[in-house]
Amino acid sequence: MKKQSQQEIEKIREKLFSMQDTKYRDFQAKLIPTVATDSVIGVRTPALRTYAKELLKEGKYEAFLQDLPHRYFDENQLHAFLVSGIRDYEKCMEELCRFLPYVDNWATCDQMSPKVFQKHKAALLGQIKHWFKSDETYTVRFAIGMLMEHFLDDDFAPEYPKMVASVRSEEYYINMMIAWYFATALAKQYEAVLPYIEEKKLDPWTHNKAIQKSVESYRITAEQKVYLKSLKVKNAK
Repeated sequence: MKKQSQQEIEKIREKLFSMQDTKYRDFQAKLIPTVATDSVIGVRTPALRTYAKELLKEGKYEAFLQDLPHRYFDENQLHAFLVSGIRDYEKCMEELCRFLPYVDNWATCDQMSPKVFQKHKAALLGQIKHWFKSDETYTVRFAIGMLMEHFLDDDFAPEYPKMVASVRSEEYYINMMIAWYFATALAKQYEAVLPYIEEKKLDPWTHNKAIQKSVESYRITAEQKVYLKSLKVKNAK
């Protein structure tokens, strides 16, 4: 059985290398500084998504999900797309929670978005609150991302931006996600979220970055953009 599992893993790796695009590999490696260059195979995202769907349909991916940590960045990407496609909520969450500690870059973190979460908002919210307490950079980033994706429309509540604003970190990839969250929240829940900017409840760098990303959005009115720019913190580092 163990030999069969190893063969499945090797078959997946061989398939990934068969889809390698070296020019894309070189380009992609520059965008992900936290990942070793020699761990990037260079498989384009659409190809990875298609392959993940094939594996999910065939059901021959369990051994691969168990094979952590992975050797290559592209394997982590494939893993993220596989988890995102699992239709059973409990199974999906189990695999996601096992994988999150191994996520070591923004791309894998941000491209992982299980579709089944849309039907299990209450359970998801409880898990998000748990992830917020993590010491892992990308687990916290993922938590903020899920709050941004699923709880800024009809399921919005004032406590959610408060949760995000309470995060204090020296990690660039956490602070960037906080800024992204507030920029998106301003576009969708302007009146409810504006006080966080007016009262400067974020650290100066994140505050300014949130404003910068907001004024780049077509969903923010010209008048709102002028006002937000006036709230920038000067000499923020």
